[in-house]
Amino acid sequence: MTQVEHVLVIGQDDVGRRACALLQESGARVTHLDEPTDSQLRTALATGIDGVAVLLHDDIKALRYSLVVHRMQPGTRLFVAMFDQTARAQLQRVVPDCVVLSPAAISMPSMVAAVIADQHARLRRIGLLGRLAGQLRPYDAGSGVLLGGILGLGLVIAIDTILGLTHGGLLRALYDATRTTATISSPELPDTTWHLAWATLAALAVMAFTAMFAAGLVNYLISGRHIALIGRRTAPRRGHVIIIGMGQVGLRLAQELRSMGIAVIGVEQHASARVLPIARNAGIPVMIGDGASRSLLTRVRVRQCHALVAAGSLERDNIAVAVSALALHPAVNVILRAGSDDAIEETRSLFHIGSVIDVNGLTAAFVTEVLSGRSPHPIAQAAPAVSRCQCSAGGSADR
Repeated sequence: MTQVEHVLVIGQDDVGRRACALLQESGARVTHLDEPTDSQLRTALATGIDGVAVLLHDDIKALRYSLVVHRMQPGTRLFVAMFDQTARAQLQRVVPDCVVLSPAAISMPSMVAAVIADQHARLRRIGLLGRLAGQLRPYDAGSGVLLGGILGLGLVIAIDTILGLTHGGLLRALYDATRTTATISSPELPDTTWHLAWATLAALAVMAFTAMFAAGLVNYLISGRHIALIGRRTAPRRGHVIIIGMGQVGLRLAQELRSMGIAVIGVEQHASARVLPIARNAGIPVMIGDGASRSLLTRVRVRQCHALVAAGSLERDNIAVAVSALALHPAVNVILRAGSDDAIEETRSLFHIGSVIDVNGLTAAFVTEVLSGRSPHPIAQAAPAVSRCQCSAGGSADR
């Protein structure tokens, strides 16, 4: 693969700017545009462009620019940053020679390595125990009310069944107890004080537990059912990884860790986030709330977790999460998604904040590897390229 001499970079956010700088350092001439019109794009391509990098956050715009470049100048080396898997597959079908990856995919080897730290077998074992311990355990006030209602009704049915055994078989006693609980009525009881007293207390208890069950169930349904009381989406109790910020990077990391058998729980501030249904379908529990809140960090059991990943798109929010987590658990392993913000260095100069993964820097370095011709087969060598570029791109670890 020959090295390109003139590269067009579309997108002027942090990734685009840093990709331009690295490409220029590698000896390439760079033309940098934000969101050019078709005429501007045609003019730029007419200057002898050897490679194009489309680095936009909008997948639809990225797809359109990629198709226009392919139509205007077929055979041009093309890298496209794209999050949506369906759009990526369609673009690669139409333009098979292009490289289409998301920043989440590019940074994933570094993030997974920082989380696991050569403890995969141990994390699988303690993660399994943590998920088992989370079964039928309340994770907030609403789930506690729901579970209390369920257990209370079950207890009343059990006691009624035991009492019914004194004048009938097990099946009949269970039927009478269930009917009594469901309708707050009772079969014929012996005319004794303790039978009548129990029937009165049971009726009052059933009303209270039914109200608790109904309130808890409504709260569970309204909350989006992002965490379950039993099954795959229960909140783990220990040995888990907490991922704050369930955007593209956070979701991808949660899916990767979950596929490796590691217990995870996500935290997302916005209940309307588009990735939440995907997380639910993947069996990933997600708690809604502010990841920098100490009460929420306590609810996701930061003191019992293996690691906490601050994966939000805003670096200063990630710093706030790290500060709150370290205040609750000074020994927690923090992995921070960050970039070139001066606040990162200022914070690290004051105290240890854990590993820092520069997603934007890794993406810019990978784009440079692809377009400069140093990767003979870019897609197959995505993970090695990221590993080689980690230091030069700004990825670092505060030991």
